[in-house]
Amino acid sequence: MRTLRREPTERTPVWLMRQAGRYLPEYAAVRRGHAFEDFCKRPDLSAQVTLEAQAILGVDAAILFADLPTILEPLGFTLTYDPGPVIGNPARSAADVDAVKEVEDTSALGFVYDTVRAVRKQLPADIPLLGFGGCPFTLASYAIEGGSSRHYEHTKRLMYGDPDRWHAFLGKIGRAVAVHLRRQLAEGCQAVQIFDSWAGALSPGDYRRFVLPHTKALVEAVRPHGPVINFLTGNPALLPALAECGADCVGLDWRVDLADGWATVGHDVAIQGNLDPTALYAPLPELKRQTAAVLEGAAGRPGHIFNLGHGLLPTHDAEAVKGLVKLVADLSAR
Repeated sequence: MRTLRREPTERTPVWLMRQAGRYLPEYAAVRRGHAFEDFCKRPDLSAQVTLEAQAILGVDAAILFADLPTILEPLGFTLTYDPGPVIGNPARSAADVDAVKEVEDTSALGFVYDTVRAVRKQLPADIPLLGFGGCPFTLASYAIEGGSSRHYEHTKRLMYGDPDRWHAFLGKIGRAVAVHLRRQLAEGCQAVQIFDSWAGALSPGDYRRFVLPHTKALVEAVRPHGPVINFLTGNPALLPALAECGADCVGLDWRVDLADGWATVGHDVAIQGNLDPTALYAPLPELKRQTAAVLEGAAGRPGHIFNLGHGLLPTHDAEAVKGLVKLVADLSAR
């Protein structure tokens, strides 16, 4: 939390995206026998894996175990997993988009808030809990495509072909996410991260025209209630526009040098990142070299949170992940 405020710290703090995941034997043991959608809606299990990941790895923050597309259910979409998220009633027509609900109450996601309270009750007082949500573009893409996509044909057809309807749709999504994130902060999260996992598919011009106003509005709606980390992956050319969203911290993926990325978004915000997740497959000397390079990119400037450039992978070795956390602590303390 001090680093989010760009205050000096004795070492660089670290947490890792998807730190509660399939690479951890302890996670696999809890998950066994539960369908993913049921697992996500069990606060006792979600709290357990959130807490265990933080304790096992020794990271400086717990990250709420939940899933980005759950906010689409109160908006009127059906959500299942096979194995990734599948929207059963994608919004493909103008009538589908117009039928999306305006959400002012996210009590239907009570299982998420129950998890927040359970984790905060058991988490050490000096460890923050980070909540999270999806950015409007990524959630809209899920809702329109019906799941993951390579080219976003349906999404861009609406975006280009009916801009007014597009903006109305993203406005509904953004306002719902804002309610969801404010509730997470009210129930016990100390900060939140918003993910634009798919916005890298956009050109800078399209991002500014079709997405930036909605992400900026989301950040503005949430920031008075707690710090916001804004993470976008896939296209470093979007960083100048991302900086205009007004978040407290900007997450970088591994496709940009950390020093260059920080200079691009401005040193008046904190920065998070940005080791390539596949570096965890490297021998220890190479992992150490790459970890040191990320830290050196920050140049000792207050405001750097160490993280991966995206999430941990199911095939990562848990011992390598623990080793990375120790490397960050040792190297940054020196």
